[in-house]
Amino acid sequence: MTAIATRPVRYPTEAGLTAWRAFLTTHARITRRLEAELMSEEDLALASYDVLVQLAEAADRRLRMTELAGAVLLSRSGLTRLVDRLTRDDLVTRQACEDDARGTYAVLTPAGLSRLRKASKVHLRGVEEHMTGRLNPSELATLTELLDRLDVED
Repeated sequence: MTAIATRPVRYPTEAGLTAWRAFLTTHARITRRLEAELMSEEDLALASYDVLVQLAEAADRRLRMTELAGAVLLSRSGLTRLVDRLTRDDLVTRQACEDDARGTYAVLTPAGLSRLRKASKVHLRGVEEHMTGRLNPSELATLTELLDRLDVED
């Protein structure tokens, strides 16, 4: 029998917990503000906007549902319900995978691309107002470097 090596359990310091809470609070506040602006000005939820962005940036403006779920950090069932709503609004269509009968693509429609372009003005203005515009170029570079260090693969 082989012994399994274990790492000692470590807990965050008080400074670490303070940073963690600041990160969570700031993320939640900015996200809520961006969501409210998109809903108020474009009647589009932030999660819907995110799906449209992911599809617009994908090759052929389509992604398998499993890839899309990972990209937008939604559960498979949550994404299915969201794509159902976007399909009803003619912003996305579903397409069968040619090489996998069980697979389905979500595909951005021309109407979805048009809606995304319009909503992007609201969203990007909010990103600048609530986040990037509050930091200078050096601070943005440092923040990016720090967050990249925290990136964890699934």
